[in-house]
Amino acid sequence: MINHDVIIIGGGLAGLRTAIAAAQKADVAVLSKVHPVRSHSIAAQGGINAALGNAEEGKDDSWEKHAFDTIKGSDYLADQPAAETLCREAPSVVYEMEHWGTPFSRFINGRIAQRPFGGAGFPRTCYASDRTGHMLLHTLYEKSLKDGIRFYSEWLLTDLVIENGLSRGVIAMNVKTGELEAFKAKAVVFATGGYGRVYEISTNALINTGSGIAVAYRAGLPIEDLEFVQFHPTSLFGMNILITEGARGEGGYLINNKGKRFMEDYAPTLMELAPRDIVARSIQTEINEGRGFEDSYIHLDLRHLGEKKIKERLPAIREIAIDFGGIDPVESPIPILPGQHYSMGGISTDYFGASPVKGVYAAGECSCISAHGANRLGGNSLLETLVFGKIVGNAILEHLEENASEENTTALERTLNKRRNWIKELLEKEKGERISPIREKMRTTLSDKVAIFREKKSLTEALSEIEKLKERYKKISLDDKGLRFNSDLHHAIELEGMIDLAEIITKGALSREESRGSHFRLDFPKRDDQNWLKHTMAFYSDEGPKISYKEVDITKYEPKERKY
Repeated sequence: MINHDVIIIGGGLAGLRTAIAAAQKADVAVLSKVHPVRSHSIAAQGGINAALGNAEEGKDDSWEKHAFDTIKGSDYLADQPAAETLCREAPSVVYEMEHWGTPFSRFINGRIAQRPFGGAGFPRTCYASDRTGHMLLHTLYEKSLKDGIRFYSEWLLTDLVIENGLSRGVIAMNVKTGELEAFKAKAVVFATGGYGRVYEISTNALINTGSGIAVAYRAGLPIEDLEFVQFHPTSLFGMNILITEGARGEGGYLINNKGKRFMEDYAPTLMELAPRDIVARSIQTEINEGRGFEDSYIHLDLRHLGEKKIKERLPAIREIAIDFGGIDPVESPIPILPGQHYSMGGISTDYFGASPVKGVYAAGECSCISAHGANRLGGNSLLETLVFGKIVGNAILEHLEENASEENTTALERTLNKRRNWIKELLEKEKGERISPIREKMRTTLSDKVAIFREKKSLTEALSEIEKLKERYKKISLDDKGLRFNSDLHHAIELEGMIDLAEIITKGALSREESRGSHFRLDFPKRDDQNWLKHTMAFYSDEGPKISYKEVDITKYEPKERKY
């Protein structure tokens, strides 16, 4: 049995920032299924929001204006104290990262450069070319090594152990050997990222299976607002690789097959820089109504920016377009379509990242502190990882001071043996369903029936299909009977949780009879504040998720119609 004060699950930005804060006074270890610098945070391109006022057009910006943009962008489902904290702390965490070595792009006066992003009243997105997540992640990983934080790379989380309302630790598998181990800890932090790969069309890395959210759900933690799935407006057609919002922030145009900048029909003021939910729906509408190219995509045109600006501000996007699309954006438009990108929902926590279970916390995309509500603004996700990672790490230190270590390891040992027996039985099983067809059916079901546009008939069909997949999963068997680097086994463990999340997303979407942010019901096309200004809460049961609701925390800003 491995023992640490704090076990952090996930080596991305949220996990590392939490670890750095907690390691000031505690024995901290980070457990990640990939090496930390392979975490999905590294794929973030466009930037991180903070009201620095460095751009000439943004000199009157403030954290209060940033907070209002965030709350308005959330379609008023964000818990406003969380959004205010996110935006108030933004300048300090950006300067902290600068001082730790992040090589931000600069204006000619030497200040951190800022570009416009969707839904923002000012150019407040700080960036490092179009590799911002990459630069931030390497900075934090180097800082973590300097601070002596212990890493367990290539370990797969299987179980969270709770006894009498108190966290005891986790069970995880060493990917290299296949051996299971119990990790005893006074505090456990989930920083495991999103669930994008439950969808067929996604900008997410293959590792983004939502496994952390699923493990927490099975352990009894409440899951909040999972039906709010963000579709990024611009992913590369045919490959679904993210094309940063920074491309539009730098002045890129969205063009249909008539040669028209069609966003003037949907958001005449902000055009291409409207919030992501609006832009994604607009693009999909153009495609659905026959104004796309080959009825499949539209064009993101950067040619008017000029070769010099594209090479300086968007070098990685140019590389992606050339390497994966065979197109040089200096010379030709980029074919794009919306793709699943981000999860607004996740493990429900308070404003300090604490779950209802004592000693269990969550930070980053897998959490739902609810700073984003029904729709996240671009540039706020990297910010969330740093602001709330730091807050969670400090909250854990207070928790450790107030709570003595529990020596009882019975629950950990019991769960460890149960998981070992489950794996043994699965590996010994000779005949049964293969996991790949089940996984692919789940992904196509969500992409076809629980996507940008939703309605009762398709959601009901999707829920029925998911229930069938749950039954099929009970009959799985594996081809690989070994333990070392058995990806077949790892995928089987994660698939059970992915189906759980697909069910929560679909059931929440079917229950919510309104349109708000990223959730758009064709049969209920209006926002309904009277009946649906509330968060969806899902709780595990053997019969499927039990759905309930809780109120939105509104402080300063009463809900109004969104106009862009």
